Amino acid sequence: MNGSFPSSGFNFGSSNGAGNPLAGVWEAVEQLRSGFEQRSGGSRMARGDVRSAVISLLAEWPMHGYQIISEIGERSGGAWKPSAGSVYPTLQLLADEGLITADEQGGRKTYSLTDAGIAESEALAAKPAPWESAGQRGGAQSHLGGLPKAGMELASATAQLARTGTPEQVKEGVEILEDARRRLYAILAEG
Repeated sequence: MNGSFPSSGFNFGSSNGAGNPLAGVWEAVEQLRSGFEQRSGGSRMARGDVRSAVISLLAEWPMHGYQIISEIGERSGGAWKPSAGSVYPTLQLLADEGLITADEQGGRKTYSLTDAGIAESEALAAKPAPWESAGQRGGAQSHLGGLPKAGMELASATAQLARTGTPEQVKEGVEILEDARRRLYAILAEG
């Protein structure tokens, strides 16, 4: 699978891993991922957004921290997935403020709103949920839509083809990728 995509910086043929023909593919996948992160400014949201998101989710049903992180990621369409380092301190702060309680269930803390937390969630209900506006903010891939996800899925399929495809399948895959590259540049040429 030798060859690079002109003007893109992606080189599927450079094999830095001695004897690993997929090293170039994985390097290209990493370049693609980091390229989207640099252009999109990452997926950082304001601290108040994490707080609002946690309260909004807990208004629906009790959850543990990982569920909260997963729900935000899912509801934002992958545009925003807060880190544990932002969610767990927020949960602690909300507990300190008396807005949530934590119950130990099955070795995990499950959080739920107190009466004060319910009142806070009702006040937040008038505003759009933070995950709904994640794609509209400058830091959360606002203009890219589903492009990063589609690019990563394409890179993943390419890596799978490189790993398990026959020489004929790999040749056909290269032709498809080259056609896709030409078509993407054609889109840019239209604008």
